Amino acid sequence: MTGRRSAADALETRAAILRRAADIGSVEGLDGITIGRLAADLQMSKSGVIGHFGAKEQLQLATLDYAADLFRERVWVPVQHRKPGLERLLAVCASWTRYSGSTPFPGGCFIASTTFEWDGRSGPVHDALAVVKNRWRRTLARDIATAIAAGDLPADTDLDQAVFALEALAFGIGQAGQLHGDVQAPVWALRAMYAVLGVPVPTEAAS
Repeated sequence: MTGRRSAADALETRAAILRRAADIGSVEGLDGITIGRLAADLQMSKSGVIGHFGAKEQLQLATLDYAADLFRERVWVPVQHRKPGLERLLAVCASWTRYSGSTPFPGGCFIASTTFEWDGRSGPVHDALAVVKNRWRRTLARDIATAIAAGDLPADTDLDQAVFALEALAFGIGQAGQLHGDVQAPVWALRAMYAVLGVPVPTEAAS
């Protein structure tokens, strides 16, 4: 029983470290996450933090995984059961804009902020981020392709451009809210997503 409790405690401690690291990273970037800062914030020893992750880069990668999993839970999981194609795509757009306008991180969407920090750099963090982003792009592309095949979107819809536009609109929400205080940014972005797809905006998405 003691061993089981110790394992549970270790997982709980690891989760607490990652939550704090993601909060810091969303505001100050992954480079702002240090072993010493986390140890002080969580009232732990530096060796206690290092013991869970080892080098700083491993901590950064684990933090990225944590944030990506949370994004999936908040954006994809609630709508994954919807009919593939346009129905699910529009549900994704709605949950995505809601999430981007009210993320669990103080600095806004962690993936967006990390992208701006690492897109021009190289290394394992850059590569891991690209994997996360490409996986999400493929998810969007599948439903767009299904909608085109079903005749719910025009046959000449440029799939890659549509994915790019949806992502750009979602990323813009955090900047508009954090920098300019545009509280309507999620609504504006959702309307624009409908426009990109050439779909009429339903009443619930218009306000």
